[in-house]
Amino acid sequence: MMNIRFREKTNTWPAFVDLFSNLVIILIFLLIVFVFLWTTTSVFNRDSGAKTVADLKKTNAEQAEKIVQMTADEEEAKRLLVLARTELENLSANNTQLATELQQVDMTMDELIADYESKVAELQSQGNDLSAQVADLTNQLNQATLDKQRTAELEQERRALQEQMATQRASLADQLNKLQAALDAAEEESHQKDIQYVEMSNRLNKALADKVAELNQVAQYQSTFYKAIKDALGDDSFIQTTGDRFIISSDILFSSGSYTLSPEGKNQLRLIANVIKDLENKIPTNIDWIIRVDGHTDRQQVIPGTRGYSNNMELSLLRANAVAAELARDGVSRRRLIPSGFGDLHPVVLGTDSASLQQNRRIELQLTNR
Repeated sequence: MMNIRFREKTNTWPAFVDLFSNLVIILIFLLIVFVFLWTTTSVFNRDSGAKTVADLKKTNAEQAEKIVQMTADEEEAKRLLVLARTELENLSANNTQLATELQQVDMTMDELIADYESKVAELQSQGNDLSAQVADLTNQLNQATLDKQRTAELEQERRALQEQMATQRASLADQLNKLQAALDAAEEESHQKDIQYVEMSNRLNKALADKVAELNQVAQYQSTFYKAIKDALGDDSFIQTTGDRFIISSDILFSSGSYTLSPEGKNQLRLIANVIKDLENKIPTNIDWIIRVDGHTDRQQVIPGTRGYSNNMELSLLRANAVAAELARDGVSRRRLIPSGFGDLHPVVLGTDSASLQQNRRIELQLTNR
């Protein structure tokens, strides 16, 4: 809000005119005194008295003219000052009237300003509402732009997918054609295989019949083989017959932790070798039989740092190889002997006492077909 105010000022022009007049009078008086003193001094000077008097007269005349001129100027100044004072009084009256009018204008301006501020507040409120609407519309426009971009991207993806599907469809059609051709070929091959299957079934049935007959023939000699060995070794507690095999305790063949045959073990194996050699002369040559030599140990772990083997599996295989090699040295055909090592994987008893451990340390001999 703007407020315009005019204050009346004190009129100082009359006092100024009086002061100026007094100053002029004082100045003239001082000039007269100065001229008088200067003239008196010059008159009494003998050297320049006459000339000085003439000069003083001339100067006095000039000063008189100047005083007359200054008096006229003073009168003119007084006249101008009076005119100026009258003008100032008129201006003062006009100033008072103008101040009254300005007060009225000021009151009107206050009302106008209040109304203006009210309208400005209203316009600001409307502007805020419009700003909010613009922001909302901007957001909607941005969202629409994003939706449009997303729609374009989706359309591009749809076209890419259509192209990919067309490519895949063509590829699948090609694969289907290839699969159909492969299926036709497979059907033909299956037909041929069916024929081969019938032939192979006939051959397999014949082979199984021959193998069963061979097993039956081997089984005929198993009991004879085990009985002959038992008769050869006598009623030794270290020899046991179990089902289709007989078991020799490793303790009679090897010392603890060793895979070198003891002298007593070699003697026992010599008797067994004689039985096997005799059996070779009795079993027909058309029967492909073998003697499996299986080595087994107990559950006690091998002492770290033992030379020659690092675990029970290696020890059992070394012992089975030693038995097969000894039987071969005693005259048994080496092709009839198949050594294997099973370590402690197949114990005959699960105990951990010394008797159970002793039973698990063994060499098993089994007459079977190849």
